[in-house]
Amino acid sequence: MTPLRRRMLDALVLHGKAKRTQEAYISAVAQLARHYRRSPDLLSGEQIEAYLVHLLRERQLARSSVNQAGCAINFLFGKVLGHTELPYSAPLPRGPQRLPEILSREEIARLFGCARHLKARTALRCAYALGLRVSELCALRLEHIDTAADRMCVRVVQGKGAKDRYVPLPPDLLDLLRTYRRLVRPRGWLFSAATDSALALRTEQAQRWYWHARDSAGITKAGGIHLLRHCYATHLLEAGVDLHSISQWLGHRHVNTTARYLHLARPDAPDGARRAPLTLLANLPPPPLH
Repeated sequence: MTPLRRRMLDALVLHGKAKRTQEAYISAVAQLARHYRRSPDLLSGEQIEAYLVHLLRERQLARSSVNQAGCAINFLFGKVLGHTELPYSAPLPRGPQRLPEILSREEIARLFGCARHLKARTALRCAYALGLRVSELCALRLEHIDTAADRMCVRVVQGKGAKDRYVPLPPDLLDLLRTYRRLVRPRGWLFSAATDSALALRTEQAQRWYWHARDSAGITKAGGIHLLRHCYATHLLEAGVDLHSISQWLGHRHVNTTARYLHLARPDAPDGARRAPLTLLANLPPPPLH
């Protein structure tokens, strides 16, 4: 590891950046260095802007990805090297903002019914019933689940933005987790790696579980496991849960981020969903018989 890379990694940790943000920033700066075959601190502003244009035109990356690369470069020069004038300061205009596709409750039931095995099925149900990001799902440990009658919550440790938060633990999910623990007997990690129980489940594996179940269920809607988080927010809104609470449970910094789900919610939620809005799993229709 080069001294500059070590300095940047230390600065990312000191500024409280989440692990995935650290990895993304380090990777973005490393790719810049490889492109010019020079240390990034020796590059001019013109070279950096030309590289960002290269990412857009030649590599055809999404504007959000190019903006992240620009933020990583600014972090290097501003926070690590201490430059008062940044080589790249104007963020790119945001690309078209598209609403995510949402699975119906019937599709979610089919998805769970087509999961590979108990571990995969339980992980996918947790992602939906708790509204977790895939990294948060894989980082769950047994001690994060509080089953006390006056608590009933799951502690999400160091989610996006390096923030902890609490998410309500629905009774229907608790019943499933108790069955899962009795049969699988996890230790430490709720979902451990298949090859080594001392390691957490890899996010790539959780994604593969989702894609396999989606394809087996004949679902053609695009997206990965993060789609279950979108479904969580939308279905809670349809059941009458207030926007502020959903925003807190999702870990959004601004409630406006959560407000986009208002465009996805339908007014005709099932009656059972409104009577018990947090029991998302219990409100799903029974999966079809194979």
